Amino acid sequence: MTAPVEGPAADVIVVGAGPAGRSLAYRAAAAGLRATLVDPAPHRVWRQTFGMYADDAPAWLDPGAVAARSAEFCVFTPQRRVVDRGYLVLHSERFQQSLSLSEVTVVASSATALTATSVTLADGSVLAGRHVVDARGTAGHRRADTPRQTAVGFLAGRVGATDGDDPDTTVLMDWRPADTGPNAVSSNLTSSDPASFSYRIDTARGRLVEETCLAARPPLGISELARRARLRLRLSAPTGDEEVQHGGMDEIVDFPMYPNARPWRGDGALAIGAVGGRMNPATGYSVAQSLRAADLVVEAVAGRRDPRAALWPRAARIAFTLRLLGLLVLIRLRPAELVGFFDAFFGVPVPLQRAYVSSHADAPGVLRAMAAVFRRCPPRLKARVAVASARAAVEVVRLIVVGASGSAEEG
Repeated sequence: MTAPVEGPAADVIVVGAGPAGRSLAYRAAAAGLRATLVDPAPHRVWRQTFGMYADDAPAWLDPGAVAARSAEFCVFTPQRRVVDRGYLVLHSERFQQSLSLSEVTVVASSATALTATSVTLADGSVLAGRHVVDARGTAGHRRADTPRQTAVGFLAGRVGATDGDDPDTTVLMDWRPADTGPNAVSSNLTSSDPASFSYRIDTARGRLVEETCLAARPPLGISELARRARLRLRLSAPTGDEEVQHGGMDEIVDFPMYPNARPWRGDGALAIGAVGGRMNPATGYSVAQSLRAADLVVEAVAGRRDPRAALWPRAARIAFTLRLLGLLVLIRLRPAELVGFFDAFFGVPVPLQRAYVSSHADAPGVLRAMAAVFRRCPPRLKARVAVASARAAVEVVRLIVVGASGSAEEG
C-alpha cells in the first residue's frame, strides 16, 4: 500500500545534496520555484577538491567560493607546454555555503524509491512534485565492465614534501614517470601498466599533489597510485598510524567514467550531475557542467517544458556519444601511446580543446577537435588510434544502440 503524500507538491524535488543537487535546489529557489532537497545528511561538509576551467564556471558562481585561480596551466607530455586557458579551484566549504538553502525545503532522510513525480522516504512517507531529479552521484555504480578513474592526493606541505614547481603553477597533467631522476626505473612501469599523471594545484588547504589514472578497466589500484605519488614527493612508505589512516593520504578518488551510457533515456526521475551524464567521459570533469545544467533544468521547469529534453537535445546526445567513443579509445592505448595522444591534444588550438572537454551540445565542435587531434598524431600512433577506434565503435554500438553491457575485451 502506498503511503499518503506529505505536504503540497513542489515544483522540483532534488534527491542528493552534493554539488549537482544542492546547486539545482539553490538555483530553483532563486528562480521562485518551490524546491525540496532530500538527503540523509544534507548539511554534511564537503571536503573534496573541486577544480574547473575558468571559462566553464557559471556567471552566478560566488567569487568568494574560489580558493585559487590561474590564468594558464601547464602540462608535461612529456615536454612542458603552457596552455592559455584559465583554471580555478573552489574553496569547498565556502562553495557549499554559497549555495544557500534558506528558501529550500530540506528533508533529512534517505529516498527508497523515485518516480518522475514522487519520492518515497525511508519512513514510508511520499513527497510529490512536478519533477523529481536524481542527483545522488555514482557511489553505488560498481559494474566491472565500466572504466573508472582513480586518484590519490597528498597535501605536499603537510607531509613535509614539495613538488618542485613554482607554487603558483597549475599543473593539470604531468605524464613524466613518477621518479624522473637517475633511478626512474624504480617506478616499475611496464608497457602493460595503466599510465598515470600528476595533477598539482593550490587549494584552500595547501598544495595538492594528486596521482591520477585517467581511466582504466580494471582500474589502477589506490595502493599503486599512492606508491607513485610518494615517488614524486620523495616520501617513504607509511608506517604505524599513517598506514591505518589510508597511508596518510589526503584525498582518494574512485568513480565510474560513465555510470549510464544513455543518460537521456527513461521516463522516471531525471538524473543529473555525474550520474546523469554531466561528467565528461573522456576527462572525468563534472562539477562545472553540473552547475551549468542546473540553469537548464530550472529554465525548463519554470517555463513548463520538459527538463529532460532541455538537457538532452539531439546535438548533446551525439556529443556525449562521441566522447564516449573517445574514452573507449583511450583505455585501449598503451602508456606511451596515451602520453603521445595528449601531446597531440594539447597541441591543437584552445577553442578546439574547449569544444571537446567542455561543450555540452556542440557535436560538430567535438568532431572537429577529434579530427584535429588525430591529424597531429605521429603515423604509428595514428594506426593504433584507428584500430582502437574500430574496436571502441563496436562497444559503443552495444552500449548505445543495443543497450547491452560493455565488453571487457581490451584492444
